[in-house]
Amino acid sequence: MIYVFLGNGFEEIEAVTQVDMLRRCKLDVKTVGIGSQIIRGSHGIPIVADIEQNEIVLDDKLQMIILPGGMPGTLNLENSKKVQEAIDYCTKNDIYIAAICAAPSILGHKGLLKGKVATCFPGFENELIEAKLSDNLVCIDGKIITGKSAGASIKFSLKLVEILISKERANLLEESIQCK
Repeated sequence: MIYVFLGNGFEEIEAVTQVDMLRRCKLDVKTVGIGSQIIRGSHGIPIVADIEQNEIVLDDKLQMIILPGGMPGTLNLENSKKVQEAIDYCTKNDIYIAAICAAPSILGHKGLLKGKVATCFPGFENELIEAKLSDNLVCIDGKIITGKSAGASIKFSLKLVEILISKERANLLEESIQCK
């Protein structure tokens, strides 16, 4: 199971791209609404989440959680007890945590980026407390994957496919969507 958490004000591209690409690869992905099942993105686009936050199951079937950025979506994720529980569960159980744009700040505030290579949307670098900052579009350090911005969403998604399935599957997906 892969959970993509959606808080009101999330960056639409950073959430929907990941869901789309992972589902193209037949991975089990559920969008999770924080506070409601209908969540509005930062550009006013409403999304009906697959489940609400109280329906998540943190168990050995969990492969990854994804935290899209956007404002105030990132703040709404950080303020969610369920999102915090999911991050803690992943950390304790060596499960992947992916965060893009402003959302790596959530991990920084929890001290999870200390000594790790990470990237984020410009202006949030100080929130990645004690991280080794990178200008790369996507960074992987252990079980933490960070992405720079909405413009990195396809590369970020392809990296998630590579991690969860294989480089070959990511290459096939990249070719199939005609994105080189």
